[in-house]
Amino acid sequence: MSILKSKKTELIKEFKTTDTDNGGSAESQIAVLTERILNLTQHMKDNHKDNHSKRGLLLMVNRRKKLQAYAKRRNPEKYAELIKKLDLRK
Repeated sequence: MSILKSKKTELIKEFKTTDTDNGGSAESQIAVLTERILNLTQHMKDNHKDNHSKRGLLLMVNRRKKLQAYAKRRNPEKYAELIKKLDLRK
């Protein structure tokens, strides 16, 4: 359900916006949340009655949706690249 620290740092390095970005930018947060959502989605396919994890999944999806709206408002061109790179809809 959670991701490995090495995978998280790899995602942050790939999607960081500046050299001093340590995962605080919207783009890197969206990338990390996407990875966590994919892992939790697989868990939910196997354990469909796990309501606690379902709630956590919905919270993560909504947080990512808010971050996507922020990133789109701030820089639409970079947002389009991010969506294409992460293979997300919208």
